[in-house]
Amino acid sequence: MSEQDFEETMRESTEVTGPVSRERANRFYDRMRDGIRRYLDGKGSAVGKTGEYLMLAPDVFVLLWRLVNDSRVSAKNKVMLGSGLAYYLFPLDIIPEGLIGPLGYIDDLVFAVYLLNKMLTDTDAAILREHWSGGDDVLETIRKVLQAADNLVGSDILGKIKKAMK
Repeated sequence: MSEQDFEETMRESTEVTGPVSRERANRFYDRMRDGIRRYLDGKGSAVGKTGEYLMLAPDVFVLLWRLVNDSRVSAKNKVMLGSGLAYYLFPLDIIPEGLIGPLGYIDDLVFAVYLLNKMLTDTDAAILREHWSGGDDVLETIRKVLQAADNLVGSDILGKIKKAMK
């Protein structure tokens, strides 16, 4: 997916909350997931456990989008989650997808999961579970990604993400 297609999908997904935006968000999810799958198929076992985490990136992206559009989520949390969506879109983040391909979604995933974990302090976990399309329980997924974050992106990058959130 080109950066322009991605930005168009996000703009339409966040401006309109009707069926068209859901359809576009779902198409973006499919394109993102297919791109990661093709990348992993080409790399074989060389990517290792990281591939499992990469496949979570589209599910977490869609979760952020769904939560931003849920009236039960506070405005404060919507702003925070919106920053997670923007981070997925921003071409020059810590590990840019444009330069290294789908592996660049790792920092996006860690940042988004950190935001989701932070929002759980004042949001019912049932809301996250309702919107989660991943395989495992969303809370278990958040826990696993946070535990693996040091190994995935290194403690320096995780520290920068945590510092940015304070």
